[in-house]
Amino acid sequence: QFLMANKLDTAMWISRLFTVYCSALFVLPLLGLHEAASFYQRALLANALTSALRLHQRLPHFQLSRAFLAQALLEDSCHYLLYSLIFVNSYPVTMSIFPVLLFSLLHAATYTKKVLDARSSNSLPFLRNLLEKLNANQQNILKFIACNEIFLMPATVFMLFSGQGSLLQPFIYYRFLTLRYSSRRNPYCRTLFTELRIVVEHLITKPSCPVFVRRLCLSGISFISRLAPTVA
Repeated sequence: QFLMANKLDTAMWISRLFTVYCSALFVLPLLGLHEAASFYQRALLANALTSALRLHQRLPHFQLSRAFLAQALLEDSCHYLLYSLIFVNSYPVTMSIFPVLLFSLLHAATYTKKVLDARSSNSLPFLRNLLEKLNANQQNILKFIACNEIFLMPATVFMLFSGQGSLLQPFIYYRFLTLRYSSRRNPYCRTLFTELRIVVEHLITKPSCPVFVRRLCLSGISFISRLAPTVA
């Protein structure tokens, strides 16, 4: 009754569990490397479906207008719909599957707990304990996801020069990264950029740091800071 009363949430729960399943079989290629590549695509397609359903839930009345598009781009679900489309037809990159896997795992765990509560307050204590441990580490997981989002930017450039990526991919991914940086719901990308800058600045101020490395790092920080979008 609980699942039928919340059909859209249940559909997203099932698609997230399928995303976790496919992502796990890509990261751990138990069925062979050839099958792993197909699971990579399936995971991203399932994540695109979940993101589209979530976006529909947040913005139910679709309008073909600039205002609606601007509103949609503020939603995290729209960000990860774009993310899935960027990588679904690209060369499989293990780093790119972790944000999809971990976000799906966190959201699926939250809804699984609701399902268990609807069934009985004491049902499946072992599973409940696992879900509680996952929830307790949520902040660290979100930081790890943000780290993946950031370091995928140079990875897309490397893929381009190695012949495994397209010319447009780094530019489209840069747009995705600016959306994540400006996210209203998830500040972790913005926070991690700040933390990385503090760490690098601390390291290059040490006397043992070569002058050319210091200048290179300062130039890099200045360049990235100019590219960063303005956050309201």
